[in-house]
Amino acid sequence: MFTGKQFKIPQLMSLAIGIALTMPIQAADFIAPTPWSTVVSSDLSRLMPQDELKPLLAGDTEFLSLYREHMSAQQRGVVLIIPDWQHLPTNNDGINFLRTQLNDLGYATLAMTVPDIDWQAVPADPENSQSEPAENNQADNSESAASEAPLKAPVHVDAIAKISNAIIDNYKQSLIARFNALYQSALNEDGKIVVIAQGTSAAVLLEHYGEYPNTNIDAFISISSYLPNSKRNQQLNAIVSTISPPLLDVYYSVDNPGLLLSVEDRKRWVKRHSKYDYRQRELFGLRSEPQQHERLTKEVDGFLRRLF
Repeated sequence: MFTGKQFKIPQLMSLAIGIALTMPIQAADFIAPTPWSTVVSSDLSRLMPQDELKPLLAGDTEFLSLYREHMSAQQRGVVLIIPDWQHLPTNNDGINFLRTQLNDLGYATLAMTVPDIDWQAVPADPENSQSEPAENNQADNSESAASEAPLKAPVHVDAIAKISNAIIDNYKQSLIARFNALYQSALNEDGKIVVIAQGTSAAVLLEHYGEYPNTNIDAFISISSYLPNSKRNQQLNAIVSTISPPLLDVYYSVDNPGLLLSVEDRKRWVKRHSKYDYRQRELFGLRSEPQQHERLTKEVDGFLRRLF
């Protein structure tokens, strides 16, 4: 095509750019990232001992759990371990230490992987969407009267919900479905059934047991339970005093600020509802310190021995 004529480098570059601009532009196909829970299950399947892996089914969703049998002469029970959301059942915040050390104290442990968080979750029946047109009409009417009415003082918001109820409820529904499958698997074990939950997972399970479900357990151990929603976190302070199973409420001196502000309020609610099987313990330092792992295990073992 260009025989007999030599092109210099700038001319070739201009020619290539011109040809590229005349070609139709096609957007690249969007490829959704691999879900976090899938990555976790893949890593655990590859790195953990195969005899500890125990797949379970929650509805149509299969998830992975880690099972370890008791190593004492007599089995005292089984402990169901639920880590915080977006945390592994082998995390270094005390969960993995309990998962392995409770076997020597007579408990089989069954730790599950948590579901994904749907950050785009919306409420099934959004009330705010119905009130938006009315609010818009009021805003239009107020604009005309704004020039006539005196200016009002600004309204300061003291507490803002960090994460919507729709996101928390969606995670709660998925977590409870997995927990029910974990509970059914624990019924095959001898002895008592104990639940140890952490963070937001512990908080939504406390809400669940505040509704008195059919999954009866013998003890509930909550580690740094909180909800990343200011209003629901306040409601949680009252819920901890109404659940049926005995409750050990553990928190750290360096913990979630919302949780640290709720500690005294939980004590007041427990006193009001006369929940005598409630215990609250503060652990000093960071959750990842080995010394705190040892003390956490002693607190858990002492609480359970006090009960049975």
